Amino acid sequence: MLLLFVCLFLGVLVARFAKPPVGIVAGINWWVINVALPALVLDLIPGVKFDPQLWFPVAAMVLTFGGAWLLFGLLGPRLGWSRQRTGALILVCGLGNTSFMGYPLMQALHGQPGLTLAVVADQLGAFPLLASAGILVASVHAGRKPEPALILRRILTFPAFVALVVGIVAGQCGGWPELLHGVFAPIGVTLTPLALFSVGLQFRFRPSDRQLGAVGWGLAWKLLLAPLLCWAMGVASGVGGLVLTVGVLQAAMAPMVSAAILADEYELEPALANTVLGAGIVLSLLTVPLGNLWLG
Repeated sequence: MLLLFVCLFLGVLVARFAKPPVGIVAGINWWVINVALPALVLDLIPGVKFDPQLWFPVAAMVLTFGGAWLLFGLLGPRLGWSRQRTGALILVCGLGNTSFMGYPLMQALHGQPGLTLAVVADQLGAFPLLASAGILVASVHAGRKPEPALILRRILTFPAFVALVVGIVAGQCGGWPELLHGVFAPIGVTLTPLALFSVGLQFRFRPSDRQLGAVGWGLAWKLLLAPLLCWAMGVASGVGGLVLTVGVLQAAMAPMVSAAILADEYELEPALANTVLGAGIVLSLLTVPLGNLWLG
């Protein structure tokens, strides 16, 4: 946990005082997404043993996004929100930071088994939702026409998704030789410090009075109501142990950085999206460990 805080706040300090080179965030994110994350997936997925309860972490991601879509779709017209504001909240509060923050936090709280389950939730739940339903929501609320071919191409060519498929095949064939494990593991380890450092570099929190109500509704859903609903779904379905804990905690993660970028790309009130992102990152560093204690 100390490593997480140090890397995050080091990023904040560097962004504020050290004048980092232009493009450093894009460069770090490129490495994390295209190299470190696929290496981590390739290292962990072949060792995953089939468990009938593995549906739960994925379903928790779907419930979190679907619930946000329903909640803010109903609240928006009643509270006088614009379509852009409603779309921004659905994106950033329906999709969690299940990789950049989820992986390090789950590894810190539950070791390698927790990290492996976090990968399942992220790669089979959060990422496909971002690349499909997320783009659909962004397009509709920005007044654009969704492009199914583009959505499918984003999913099928995403490096970590390709690594996921390769890792599953490798697992069915008995796993990687120790030589390859010695390559994938050290590269994958770079994800935690670099991802949190990148989040710190991008941290912004400048709320205006007209944003506070929307920020409150968004974070109440993302950090409290969504994980409680996921916990209720898991308990009612007989899911328990580490699968239940990681699924609920991944649902409770801070808003997704990529979702805020998507909101910016589609001009869905980027200032609000980044405010919710910044506040969610700080609060989740408290709420996720507290949730872990509560879950036992």
